[in-house]
Amino acid sequence: MEALIHVDRTLDCLGLFCPMPIVKTREAMKVMAVGQVLEMLSDDPASDADMKSWTKRTGNELIAVTKDGSVYRFLVRKTR
Repeated sequence: MEALIHVDRTLDCLGLFCPMPIVKTREAMKVMAVGQVLEMLSDDPASDADMKSWTKRTGNELIAVTKDGSVYRFLVRKTR
């Protein structure tokens, strides 16, 4: 199913550590329209728990989380 999801914006947070991936995700989501999907890439091991917590807190939809080597790929749909 993930392959069918249209990504509207990609945010490269490789090399950044907590809290910067979340800070940059929040900034990116502010300028996106409801329904659009953000792809965020991070190699910070804490980003997995951070993104799950952030999406739960903000109400945005965490569509998918995948990991390829040390790189996490998050797909988040803006819900409001």
